[in-house]
Amino acid sequence: MTELNVASILSLLAQGEIEVQGMLPYSSNYTLLTLVRQGDLQGLAVYKPRRGERPLWDFPRGTLCQREVAAYVLNEALGWQLVPPTVLRDGPYGVGSMQLFIDSDEQAHLFTMQKEGGYEDQIERLAAFDVLANNADRKSGHCLKGSDNRLWAIDHGICFHSEYKLRTVLWDYAGKPLRPDILADLTALRDAWCAGESTYDLLDQLLAEDEMRAMRRRLDKLVGSGRHHAEPGQGRNIPWPPV
Repeated sequence: MTELNVASILSLLAQGEIEVQGMLPYSSNYTLLTLVRQGDLQGLAVYKPRRGERPLWDFPRGTLCQREVAAYVLNEALGWQLVPPTVLRDGPYGVGSMQLFIDSDEQAHLFTMQKEGGYEDQIERLAAFDVLANNADRKSGHCLKGSDNRLWAIDHGICFHSEYKLRTVLWDYAGKPLRPDILADLTALRDAWCAGESTYDLLDQLLAEDEMRAMRRRLDKLVGSGRHHAEPGQGRNIPWPPV
C-alpha cells in the first residue's frame, strides 16, 4: 500500500458517501458492512457506530470506536501497517469508526498463518503491538489473511485501558529479546513522543489522560528491557474462545 493510496483511502473513509449493505455476523456490537463512494473511488468499509456499542463494566461507555481509531494511529506511528486504515466520522447511525474492509480468506486466521509460515515478522510485531496497546481480546480470528497475502489485525475496541488487561493467544515471544528492527521502531516511537509530534495530539483526542500515561509506561518498559512482555505470574491470560 503506497502513501498515495493510503491518503486516498483515508479520504474515502472520512468523506465518502455511505451506503449500508447489512450487518456483519458474529459481532458483539453493531458492525455494519458499507459501500463508500467519493467521486470515481469506491470501496467496502466496516462501520461501527458508537450507539451500537454494548456497554462494558470496565471500559467507558461510547469509547470503543475511538479505540479502534487509536489502534490505527499507533500502528501508523510505528510504521508497521498491521491495522487497516481507520477513521472516526459521522455516519447513518451517528459517530463511529470506519475501517477499510479487508477481502480475506475466510478459512484463515492467526493459527493457520503460523502453521503455514511466512508471517513470522508480522506476527512478532503484532505481539509487541498488543502489549503496547494493552489489547484485552487478541483472538486468532482477529487476524485476517488478506487477498494480498498479508496479515491484517482487526477488532481493537477493547484496547488502551489504563489498567493491565492483556488477553491474547500470542504468548510465543513472552520474555524473549525484541527483534532489533522492532526495538528500533519502538525506540523511534518513544523519541517522537518525547518530541511532542502531532500523532500524540491525535491520540490525546481519542484516549483518556490516564490511558495515555499507561501506554507511555508500557512503551518505556518495552524499550528499557529490550524484551517482549513476560507472562503474568498467575499464568497466561488467554481470551475465550481463542479463535
